[in-house]
Amino acid sequence: MKMKKYKSTTVLAVSKNGQVAIGADGQATMGNYVAKSNVNKIRILQDGNIVTGFAGSTADAFTLLERFDQKLSNYSGNMKRAAIELAKDWRTDRYLRRLEAMIIIATKEEILIVSGTGDVLEPDNQIAAIGSGAMYAQSAALALKKHAPKLNAEQIVTESLHIAADICIYTNHNLMIEVLK
Repeated sequence: MKMKKYKSTTVLAVSKNGQVAIGADGQATMGNYVAKSNVNKIRILQDGNIVTGFAGSTADAFTLLERFDQKLSNYSGNMKRAAIELAKDWRTDRYLRRLEAMIIIATKEEILIVSGTGDVLEPDNQIAAIGSGAMYAQSAALALKKHAPKLNAEQIVTESLHIAADICIYTNHNLMIEVLK
């Protein structure tokens, strides 16, 4: 099944040398204009042990994050199990099925992409990207991780999101970045 592509943002997570950074731009668009330039699309859960980022409809993403937080409680903080259960519900529940968003979920140990098509993906290279500028940010992060060994995860996320913002009209340079060490 084809994953939906959500425009209007870029979210990127990178894990490197025991550090995980996740970041997103701050742009929110309505149709063909910028409605807000400093939206926070990153949320911290489980007392700072899990960080999430979302792309798509903000209200839909908040609904999903609330459900994910409930699943975390139900499964004693087990991120992967909670993500799988959320994806199952998202795919089968009539109400959730209509939600238009994607989320990246990360701990210090792993990164997951969760979509409404029932996918829970563990990305290659410990790099995950969603949103309209995802491929630009992911490409930049892959190159920087491989060819700039002195950069840490936070620096790679920052530089990659700036590259995406230079190319993607739905992505801006107002970044929010969170780091798990």
